[in-house]
Amino acid sequence: MSKEIEDHRVLNQSVNEPFSSVLSRRISRRGIMQGGAGLAAMGLLGGFGLAGCSSGDSNDNGGVGGGSPEVTPLALAFASIRGSRTDAVVVPEGYVAQVLIPWGTPLDNSVGAWSADRRVTPEYQAASVGMNHDGMHNFALSEESASREFIMALNNEYIDQSALWAPQGGPTNAKEGARPADEARTEINAHGVTLVKLALGSDGQWREERGSRYNRRLTSATPIELAGPVRGSDYVVTAYSTNGTRTRGTNNNCANGFTPWGTYLTCEENWPNVFTKASDRYPDDDRLGVPTGRSRYGWETAQGGSNGEFARFDATPSAASASGDYRNEPRTFGYVVEIDPYGNTASVSTETAALKRTHIGRFRHEGCWPGKVIEGEPVVFYTGHDSRNEYIYKFVSKAKWDPQDANRPGQDYDRLAIGAKYLDEGTLYVARFNADGSGDWLPLTPDATTRDGRPLWQALNLANERDLAGVLINTCDAADFMGATPMDRPEWGTVDPSSGEVYMTLTNNSKRTAEGTAATYTNGGSDVDELGVGYATAPVNGPNPRPDNEGGQVIRWLEPSPAGTRFEWEVFVFGAAESDADNYSGLTELNQFASPDGLWYDDRGDGRGILWIETDNGYDKVTDYTNDQVLAVVPASVSRGPGDKAVIDAADQAQLKRFAVGPNGCEVTGIFATPDKTSLFINIQHPGNWPADPGANVQDATVAPSGEIRPRASTVVIRKRDGGEVGV
Repeated sequence: MSKEIEDHRVLNQSVNEPFSSVLSRRISRRGIMQGGAGLAAMGLLGGFGLAGCSSGDSNDNGGVGGGSPEVTPLALAFASIRGSRTDAVVVPEGYVAQVLIPWGTPLDNSVGAWSADRRVTPEYQAASVGMNHDGMHNFALSEESASREFIMALNNEYIDQSALWAPQGGPTNAKEGARPADEARTEINAHGVTLVKLALGSDGQWREERGSRYNRRLTSATPIELAGPVRGSDYVVTAYSTNGTRTRGTNNNCANGFTPWGTYLTCEENWPNVFTKASDRYPDDDRLGVPTGRSRYGWETAQGGSNGEFARFDATPSAASASGDYRNEPRTFGYVVEIDPYGNTASVSTETAALKRTHIGRFRHEGCWPGKVIEGEPVVFYTGHDSRNEYIYKFVSKAKWDPQDANRPGQDYDRLAIGAKYLDEGTLYVARFNADGSGDWLPLTPDATTRDGRPLWQALNLANERDLAGVLINTCDAADFMGATPMDRPEWGTVDPSSGEVYMTLTNNSKRTAEGTAATYTNGGSDVDELGVGYATAPVNGPNPRPDNEGGQVIRWLEPSPAGTRFEWEVFVFGAAESDADNYSGLTELNQFASPDGLWYDDRGDGRGILWIETDNGYDKVTDYTNDQVLAVVPASVSRGPGDKAVIDAADQAQLKRFAVGPNGCEVTGIFATPDKTSLFINIQHPGNWPADPGANVQDATVAPSGEIRPRASTVVIRKRDGGEVGV
C-alpha cells in the first residue's frame, strides 16, 4: 500500500501471539536451521531445508532438501549506487531509464492528446491510463515476440487530487459539501486497472500502441461478477444485484499476481475508505475499517446519476431489506479479481472479462502470487493482509494442475473457465509462525476447530456448518479465532519457481511493543473471541522481533509440498538505517533501506535468480539520506551461519546492492522484466515533481525538471546501454 493513503488504525484486536514475539524468541535461540539441536526440529518437518541456509560449518548453497545439485550463483555486475534526493530517477553507470505510459496517456483515438494543462473529464479518464501506477505484469502475444511486445496489465491504486485537478486549483468540496458529479466520475475512472499493448521500437524506446484491441480500462464503475462461495449469497445482495451475483468496480488495487493459465490477478487493498456506514454496522465493517463519517473522496455526496451510481458508497441501511439499499456494498469488495488480459469474455455476462474470486478471502489484499506449479499437485496462491498486526494466507485449489491448462499466448479461448476450475473450489489457510522456525497453515473452513475448541462456524455466529460464504466474508475474524500470527504489515510476495521458496515483505509496524507487554485491542479491552475485534498493539514475536518496527524485514519460508500444512521460515533481511542499534543485517550507506514493499524473484533459469526489493519508506533516518529505491541480491550467494539473526548479515554487504533510486516524493513499486531480461520495468507512484516534461509521454526518466510541474505517476523501463541483461 502507498504510505500516502495508509490507514494507520490497527483493527486486529486478537490475543494471538504476534510474529515479533515469535521471532524474538527464535533469535534468542539462535534459530532452528543452524545445526545442533535445531536439526531435530527440522526432522519433524521431514528434513526439507531452505536454500542458502547453512548448518554453520558449510557454505553449501544447494537446493531443497539437500538433493538438488549445486549451481553457480549469478554475480551482480553493477556497482551499488549512492542514495539520491532529486526530482529524477537514478540508475547505475551503463544504464538508461525511460518514462512510459504516464497517467493520462490516451489508449485509443476517442479522446485528444495529453497536455500539461489538460482538464480531465470522465470520458477522457475512462479512455486513458489511470493514476498512481502500482502492481503490473506482462502477457506475451507469442513466445517468439515476448521480449519485444506484450500486453501490460497495470494497477492504478488511488488518485492524487491536487495533480488531477491542477488546472482548476484543486478538487471541489474535497472535505465537506457535495462533490460535483463529473468530478466524482472522473476520480472513479482514475482508479482500477489499465490494459495496454507495449512494443519495443528499433530506436530502443518502448511505446504504447494506441488503439490496440487489447487496450482497455476497468475502473471503480465497471460491472464485475462475483465468483466462488460468496456468489449468490445473502451477504452480497444489493439494490444493484438483488441475486448477489454482481457488483460495480474494483478499487484501490495495490499489488498483483498472475496465473499459470494466463490471467491477471489484481488485489483490492484500501477499499474500505471509499465507503461510509453511519449505523447498523456489521462486525466485518468494524474489523476491516469501513468509516462512519465522510468517505475518503466523498463520492457518496455527489448528486445525480442512476441506479445508485453514487449512493452505493453510503452503506448505511435506508430500506426495509438489503435488496433496496447498499448496506452490503462493502461486502462486494476486498477480493482478488481475475482478469483475462487477452479479452475473451465467454465466462462472464459483461464485457469486462473479470471476476472477483471470493474463495481467496476478503480483507485488504496486498497481492496474490502463485506458488511452485507441479503437475498433478494443487495450485497454490499466497496473499497478505497489509495492515498492522494482520495475517498471511494461502489458498490451495481442489483441482490438481494439468499442464494442458497452461497459457497459450495470444490465443482466444476461455481462460476464466480455467480460473473457475482452480480458484472457486479449494481451501483457504492462514499462517501461524512458531518460535522454533516451524509454521502451520490453519484451515479457514466452517468445521475447523478454533483455538478454544469451538467449530469455526459457531465462533463466527453463522447459521450452520455449511456457511463457507460466511467464513469468507469474515476472513479476518476467522483468522483471529484460529490463532494466526499477527505480522508487521504483510506486503508483496514472490516465489522462486525452482525451489518453491516464498519471500514476503513485512514493511513496518509502529504498533509493535516490546516482549512481555500485553496486547491491546481496538474495542478497548476484549480479545479476538468477539466479532469485529482486532489488535491495537501487539508484542514482538518470532518473525517480527523489533518493537516499534520502522525498518521492516523480508521473510521467507519453504514447504515440503505446496499443498501441505507445515513450513519452516526465517528472516532473509532486516531493513534499517546504517546507524541503528537493531541493524541486524549490518546494512551500510550503500544498501541501507527501510519499509520494504515491492518484491520480485527474477528467475534466470537453472535454479539461479535475483531478488529485487522496492521500498515505500517513511523512516526519517533513511529518508534523510535517500528517496525510495530498488535493491538487488542473489539469494544463492548468501547463507545463514551460527548466531545469525537473518540470512543477510554484516558479511554479505557486497551481495545486496542499491540498483535504482526514484524521484522526490515517490514510492517505487511494481516490477518485472522481459523474458530475455534486457528490459526491467518499475513504477514511480505519486512523484512530487516529475517527470521533467509534464506534456510528454515518452522521455528520459533521469532528467530533473527545471521548475515546478504537474506530476504524473509513470512506468519506467531500465535498460543497459549495450542491450545486455539487466543486473548481470
